[in-house]
Amino acid sequence: MSSRHKHKRLFNRISLVYGLFFTMQRKTYRKVINKMKPTLNLEDFDSIIDIGCGTGALCSVLDDKGLSVTGLDTAEKMIKVAKKKNKNSSIHFVQGDILETIPFEKNTFDIAIASYVAHGLKKEDRLKMYNAMKHIAKDYVIFHDYNKKRNPITSIIEWAEGGDYFYFIEHAEDEMRECQQDLEHCFKSVKVINVGTRSNWYICKV
Repeated sequence: MSSRHKHKRLFNRISLVYGLFFTMQRKTYRKVINKMKPTLNLEDFDSIIDIGCGTGALCSVLDDKGLSVTGLDTAEKMIKVAKKKNKNSSIHFVQGDILETIPFEKNTFDIAIASYVAHGLKKEDRLKMYNAMKHIAKDYVIFHDYNKKRNPITSIIEWAEGGDYFYFIEHAEDEMRECQQDLEHCFKSVKVINVGTRSNWYICKV
């Protein structure tokens, strides 16, 4: 079984536990998005997709900001929880794996964002995700993920999950800058902004 499918099984199992952190996650995402307004104001755009949306906390904040929001996750139980948590919203939740089949046309959304997804994938799969997100986004691809400031507890958890956290935090920016498809760079530019003690926004211009 591939690491991606193991992660899907894991997140299906812990979906209800994840749901307990929904309100806290909303608060964190709202703070970050407001902090980023001078650099990239998401309210200036119309549509956005959250790749690996989990229980929909980020989707909820984006919906509050007036965007047309789609949430995509491989774990069907995460999607089920997300729909319950956001039952009074207009968010469109979709169960699917963007690394297997891209379920959207080219330039469907103004922005594609993924929060704490990239570090959990192997490099080969991350490159697939970069290209898939570039395909469906018109303006920007954003990765909200770890920076180089390691936390011992996080390191232990990520080691246990078997992702690529340790490589990612050292090479994320270079990897995004050097990503290529059909002999062209995936992104026109990559800007890295610190948004938390151990987190960055990697803002990639399509």
